[in-house]
Amino acid sequence: MRSAFAHVAELDMEPDADLTGPGGAVTLALCGAFDHAPPCPVAPHYTSAERRDEAVAVRVLFATEAGREAEVRARIDEALAAGFCDGPDGTRTRWTFRSSAPSLVTEAERAHAQRLIDT
Repeated sequence: MRSAFAHVAELDMEPDADLTGPGGAVTLALCGAFDHAPPCPVAPHYTSAERRDEAVAVRVLFATEAGREAEVRARIDEALAAGFCDGPDGTRTRWTFRSSAPSLVTEAERAHAQRLIDT
């Protein structure tokens, strides 16, 4: 049975860098492709990124079996630590990985988390 989890990371990105790049890297790591038939093969997920002061905060909400949680977190970290993503149009977005950590699913994310679990 799947449960919902959250993972956060902090990146350095140029001010004009595409904030969807880190999410694309996570999607490739968890799905193998940008476009695929549902469900996600490893873990249904949602990634957001926002600029905060000097860094970009990335948050990944995902659903997987408890026994695969560490694997999914490792894949997310590997994707973000790589420091780039080539988008579907071939444009490369770059960043520098600062840190990452597990996080709790917030109350505001509960409904979305449930949809990921049900996928």
